[in-house]
Amino acid sequence: MAGSYSEEVPVALGGKRQQFGRRFLNDPARVFHHNAWDNVAWSEEQAAAAEKKVQENSTQRVCQEKQVDYEINAHKYWNKFYKIHENGFFKDRHWLFTEFPELAPSQNQNHSKGLLLENKKSEIPEPRSREDGSGLIVEEQHKCSLNSLEHKTQMSPVEENVTQKLSHMEICADEFPGSLATYRILEVGCGVGNTVFPILQTNNDPGLFVYCCDFSSIAIDLVQTHSEYDPSRCFAFVHDLCDEEKSYPVPNDSLDIIILIFVLSAIVPDKMQKVINTLSRLLKPGGMMLLRDYGRYDMAQLRFKKGQCLSGNFYVRGDGTRVYFFTQDELDTLFTTAGLEKVQNLVDRRLQVNRGKQLTMYRVWIQCKYRKPLLSSTT
Repeated sequence: MAGSYSEEVPVALGGKRQQFGRRFLNDPARVFHHNAWDNVAWSEEQAAAAEKKVQENSTQRVCQEKQVDYEINAHKYWNKFYKIHENGFFKDRHWLFTEFPELAPSQNQNHSKGLLLENKKSEIPEPRSREDGSGLIVEEQHKCSLNSLEHKTQMSPVEENVTQKLSHMEICADEFPGSLATYRILEVGCGVGNTVFPILQTNNDPGLFVYCCDFSSIAIDLVQTHSEYDPSRCFAFVHDLCDEEKSYPVPNDSLDIIILIFVLSAIVPDKMQKVINTLSRLLKPGGMMLLRDYGRYDMAQLRFKKGQCLSGNFYVRGDGTRVYFFTQDELDTLFTTAGLEKVQNLVDRRLQVNRGKQLTMYRVWIQCKYRKPLLSSTT
């Protein structure tokens, strides 16, 4: 469930994007010299104007009948989105390894080697070799079609068995996909794989296993038919984050990393805490939850018209998909209530520039990292 329509960040010279906070606009006359500027301070007038705009576009709320429709049929709206756009809408997020070095090969390879020595595990399946496995940047985007089912990878008997069990029983520790892995990553709301495939392309750690799920069955079909989808290293499945009766295909305390990129904002605010609570239980002690999502007064929020507001700072787009705009304190409360400890909680205020049209666009994103305590008693 990709929650953003324009979240991509610019790439610096040489291909690798600089970490935010490194390029400052000290001279306003140079605003069109680059595609983006970091940590752009807002004037009091600009902040007041943004607040006024939000107040104006929130005065007229969507009627209750339509709100119920958007909630009950949310999967239909996302399926329609992916049916129209397939995998051509979003770009692969190669900035992941800059903003979230926890996903880089050196991080989990060292972790895996330590666990391999400690547990003396040697029967880890070798991943499919790739010539570009050592590079941080893979520019080519692989496109596929909903009709290219001849490339669809068949699930193993274990995967099929686990899929059948998801809705009605707990997963046993020795019979889930990736059970032999020493470093496990889960992305929730994976969309068509713009986070998953850069990780798989970049990371050749033999102990790595990546799980990814999405609300949209069409999005998961696109992931599974992608040329880089390898069931020995990845397991993609359809999952509704808000359905408390459906289990994940992994046991509690089994994941090293959980990724939430522009997905929590697509959930009804009242359900966010239970989602984070559930995900927190899946993390190993010391495991990390990584989030990047919309911040309050982002350009996308200011562009909404009257009649698109569902509730405070929660809107519906023209295609029926929904989006919430966070504050740092709101996210901190969600994570700490779930028993996690703050590692990072930053506002990324970026001024994006269209040099051709001489336009400026003020983006506000929030980036968080929260860790499960080593001695945890999470909810």
